[in-house]
Amino acid sequence: MQVLLSLALAVTVQAGGPAPSDTVYFEPQVGHRTFAVRDPVLRIEPGTVLISRTMFGGYYTEEGGAFPGEVGPFYIEGATTNDVLVVKILELRLNHDIGAARHYANFGGLATDARVRMLNDPIPERRYIWRLDRESMTATAELPDSRVGRATIDLQPMLGRVAVAPAGAEAFSGLWPGDFGGNMDAPEVRAGATVYLPVFHEGAYFYFGDAHARQGHGEVSGTGLETSVDVVLQIDMIKGKRIDWPRIEDDEYIMVAGSARPLIDAFRLAHVELIEWLEEDYGFGRWDAYQLVSQVCESTVANIVDPVYTVVAKFPRRFLPE
Repeated sequence: MQVLLSLALAVTVQAGGPAPSDTVYFEPQVGHRTFAVRDPVLRIEPGTVLISRTMFGGYYTEEGGAFPGEVGPFYIEGATTNDVLVVKILELRLNHDIGAARHYANFGGLATDARVRMLNDPIPERRYIWRLDRESMTATAELPDSRVGRATIDLQPMLGRVAVAPAGAEAFSGLWPGDFGGNMDAPEVRAGATVYLPVFHEGAYFYFGDAHARQGHGEVSGTGLETSVDVVLQIDMIKGKRIDWPRIEDDEYIMVAGSARPLIDAFRLAHVELIEWLEEDYGFGRWDAYQLVSQVCESTVANIVDPVYTVVAKFPRRFLPE
């Protein structure tokens, strides 16, 4: 993709200032730990190609450290609560040679729960450093207790967090997913995908961050290969349309991400919205859509570790009308 070649020509803008071009470069300075309405770092017009990067901090180093937070919010001119924010992920490019992953004693899909007493011992905390080879797009880590000694896997960069400011005066920790997007941790949010988010405030207040060089579905241990990436995003909107939950599409699928606990509720939310999408935009009758979804839909669990879980309902595009 040639979009990153425009980096040298892009205009550097100061935080909070107006964007003078339809392609802008933004260098983040401060990462935020919550999704909320706050002073925007930049105001941009719909159609703008945003070239930036995720926040970097000690979390991604050999020594470890605090998580650096998310980039944003970006105020999207003209966005209202009757619109849908459109985020096209044109490119995610690794800019760091380490992917940090970790096991926690009381955080993760298979760990004990800090809020509940249990008889079994907690998982021992351990940090793994994956060495990223950006030319071969592979990662290698030592597995000290295993016969194989080490593992090498292919890389599939993604953004764990894309969000708008939640409704009302709510502020959600960066760990939370919801109808506003947030920490969905869906591997489907990668280069070539388009993410659609409902808008709860004029300007939308868009955030992104939490790059993973790779992550399995479910993010079972609580982390992916946490790292830093350069991003190229095109920000747009659909006027006069409302959705209830984040939608995603790529060349193979149209998808909906639903987030809730228990897991069955996340599953239901994603699939109901998917059926409504097939009704509204593709001309299916509701019960015909229900039947077809029952036979061809593919569902993935994006995360089972966050305060609420995320399920992605995926409908293959080959079954859509031409």
